[in-house]
Amino acid sequence: MFTYLNPAVRERLIRDGKLVRFDEQGQLLDPDNKAPSTNAAINLIGPIPLPIDLPSIKTTVQWYAAVRSSELSQVEALASDLKQDNNQHLFAHLVSSMAVNCVLVVGEPSENPLVRVHSNCLTGDVFGSQRCDCGPQLDAAIRRIHDDSNGGYLVYMSGHEGRGIGLWAKAATYLLQDAGEDTYQANRSLGLPDDCRDFSDAASLLKYFIGNKPLRLLTNNPKKLKDLAEFGFEFITAVKHVASVGEWNRKYLSAKRSWGHRLDDEDLSG
Repeated sequence: MFTYLNPAVRERLIRDGKLVRFDEQGQLLDPDNKAPSTNAAINLIGPIPLPIDLPSIKTTVQWYAAVRSSELSQVEALASDLKQDNNQHLFAHLVSSMAVNCVLVVGEPSENPLVRVHSNCLTGDVFGSQRCDCGPQLDAAIRRIHDDSNGGYLVYMSGHEGRGIGLWAKAATYLLQDAGEDTYQANRSLGLPDDCRDFSDAASLLKYFIGNKPLRLLTNNPKKLKDLAEFGFEFITAVKHVASVGEWNRKYLSAKRSWGHRLDDEDLSG
């Protein structure tokens, strides 16, 4: 694990409890065990104090970074080759094959915490695009969890851009939407699924942090509830999460309602 970092650093992180490995059920594993049966396991680094300053909330959270063992093994092999050939300047290529998810621990989580599983959206989360509601939802989720007496967690899912189709395909769907198609029709025009996101890693992370205890999930999406239930979560209460409805994203949100998202006329009125 982390052969392209100083092994002494890795050992120190393990010794300090800052680097752990756990299976799909959230059960701890030996961080140095690379048996094939653990390749679907999750490697987790943290907690790392992270001061954040968002439009509606300024606070400090505890940040964790997570990656699958199978992806980490592929990166290790590439890193070893690069070091052997003295090509460390190519290390930037390592990130292309490794999806790193994140967990933000907000407040002091207790029983029945408030949780948001947020799919990454470069255009919304970073560029502030108003074509979707992703950026405002991210901001509002952290604020709501921070203000909740039970605290909670935000799980940030890498690789979920455009409901899993990726940024390049998402750009094409935006052009199709500008030509009159809605967000789901545009996916189908490209021969892509309506929603191909995989929430298995989110489930593993939640099992590690919460177990199979009750939680409240900030979501309007019944598919997210169904997927997490299939991974063994029996006590999830959905909490509606609407943020920043406006001229640019109203059609997008209306399409989501038609697809099954729990949104009503009042939510879409802005």
